[in-house]
Amino acid sequence: MSVPVLTFFNNKGGVGKTSLVYHLAWTLSQTGRRVLACDLDPQANLTAAFLDEESVEPLWDGASGDHGTTIFKCVAPLLAVGDLLPPALQEITPALRLIPGDLALSGFEDTLSAEWSNALGSSNLYRPFRILTSFWTVMQRGANDMDADIILADVGPNLGAINRSALIATDHVVVPLAADLFSLQGLRNLGPTLKRWRMDWQIRKRNWHDSENEPRFSLPEGRMEAIGYIVQQHSVRLSRPVKAYVKWVNRMPRAYAEDLLGKGNGPFPDTPQNDERCLATVKHYRSLVPMAQENRKPIFDLTSADGAIGGHAAAVNDARKDFRELAKLIINRAGLI
Repeated sequence: MSVPVLTFFNNKGGVGKTSLVYHLAWTLSQTGRRVLACDLDPQANLTAAFLDEESVEPLWDGASGDHGTTIFKCVAPLLAVGDLLPPALQEITPALRLIPGDLALSGFEDTLSAEWSNALGSSNLYRPFRILTSFWTVMQRGANDMDADIILADVGPNLGAINRSALIATDHVVVPLAADLFSLQGLRNLGPTLKRWRMDWQIRKRNWHDSENEPRFSLPEGRMEAIGYIVQQHSVRLSRPVKAYVKWVNRMPRAYAEDLLGKGNGPFPDTPQNDERCLATVKHYRSLVPMAQENRKPIFDLTSADGAIGGHAAAVNDARKDFRELAKLIINRAGLI
């Protein structure tokens, strides 16, 4: 049985996606879950959050050997005549491990795009499906190695071939949003795209099952079940007064229902706070972010020795409570109790 994959996805950048994956991975691992985080974004921001430059450099530059040191090193043999390499997991804690990202992953995009079409062919389908499901296979191998309960995947903000293969490997999708026009437009793009990818993957799976050669390895279901959205809370800035924030944020419930879920019949909740599909409104914790980055730890683990004193200490406690509540809700929505 495969380990469930939860992906945080929005084709609009700057919505706090990587920070959410990072903090929820820590939260889940600290509350009894064994978590594998996987960085499928060619920008490798999640990797940079977990590992310092001295740790990352040898992973990118070193030879893979019998294991892939990054997600790209695991799939790179498929670009020649080899097969997937199992991942060499980076241990963050005994309950939290990472498959690091790699800037070289962007070079895999054209191959994934070509094999998407080839998977509809009538010739030998082993290579197209091996490539298209490579992310899923690597993540599942890593999860089995560490006996993980859940896999959290971070992806880039686009609708390209890399993200398509990441999403066919995904069971559950959480959509981070900012309160602006661009996030609303992102929902309009995201809903039809997920629906199309889901349907297209089922067509490709049937094509192989209907061919002379049955699949010789497991394939992901490609469920891509949207379990909710998360909205960033506003901060008061001259360029975006509170009034503008309220204008956009209160349009999120209807946009999510119509554009992502395809449910056009109202009535719709008037605010995210009244919308059961809204998992949380997440604070910025702006003053804690640079402190946490400097100490390379989640904001809710900052201590007085890190500079979290006075009001900062109270904010740390608030952050811990907020993320634990969010983690519990996500686990419940995904049916992973």
